[in-house]
Amino acid sequence: MAHRSRLDTARPFITDDGSTIRELAGRVSLPSVNQSFAEARVPPGGSTIHHHHVVAEEIYWFTAGSGRLLVGDEEFDVGPGDCVLIPPGTDHKLWNPGPNELVLFCCCSPPYDPADTVLVE
Repeated sequence: MAHRSRLDTARPFITDDGSTIRELAGRVSLPSVNQSFAEARVPPGGSTIHHHHVVAEEIYWFTAGSGRLLVGDEEFDVGPGDCVLIPPGTDHKLWNPGPNELVLFCCCSPPYDPADTVLVE
C-alpha cells in the first residue's frame, strides 16, 4: 500500500462546487479512511458555487493569490498564510477577484465525497 503521493502527478478534477482540485490523499488517491487532503485552484474572476457539506468539516489553508470567502454570515478577505475552519453544515463560497490564481489546500474529515455536497445557489 502506498503511503506517499505527489502534487505534480495528482490528476485534477472539477468538484460539484466548481473548483479544480488535485487530491493528494482521500478515498481514491492515497486511500484514507478519516480525512482527505487536496490542492484547490480558483482562476482569476472565478468562484465556487455557494454550498455546504452535510457531514464533512473542512480546513482551508491559502498559499497564493487573494480572494473573498463567505462562511455562514461572515465574509472576509483571504490570502497566503490564512487558515479557515468551515464546520459541517455551514454554507460557504469562495471568490477570486484578483489577477492571479487563488491556491489553497483543503483538508476534509471525513474524506471528500461529492454526495456530501449540497449546492445552495
